[in-house]
Amino acid sequence: MRILVAGVGNVFLGDDGFGVAVARHLARADLPGEVEVRDFGIRGIHLAYELTGGGYDTAILVDAVSRDGPPGTLYVLEPSAGDVPGSFADAHSMTPETVLSLVGVLGGEAGHVLLVGCQPTDTSPGMELSAPVADAVGRAADLVVELAGQQIAMALATAGHEEERTC
Repeated sequence: MRILVAGVGNVFLGDDGFGVAVARHLARADLPGEVEVRDFGIRGIHLAYELTGGGYDTAILVDAVSRDGPPGTLYVLEPSAGDVPGSFADAHSMTPETVLSLVGVLGGEAGHVLLVGCQPTDTSPGMELSAPVADAVGRAADLVVELAGQQIAMALATAGHEEERTC
């Protein structure tokens, strides 16, 4: 069982740097050996390649997500593939849905993908997270650890059932 936690977003656009902040927070945490944390920033194409050939069973993407909720609200979503834009030169077109579509274009399968999103306050130029989003970083890190633990437990339970059937 391998889990990729991918922090994504632009640290130069205020709250859009949320995913990167969570990845940095998690990089200092004591995580199970099955969990790998990476900061992908605005490199969605690199994330797509990693999901295509990295051998991950589950990916947990962490990003700022506008859902019209109060700033700092956390969401757990299961993104699906979206439309692939004509050009990948614009890093802002690399939404989680676009990354998953690119994985398919590259001939890969992303496995199970979860998105931990945070409602941003301000994504204008600047390198600071707003107070509500900064306050959500630790909660999001805890949520990612919980989700990873659930994925590991489900994989172990499934493996246990497979062993029972083969005995």
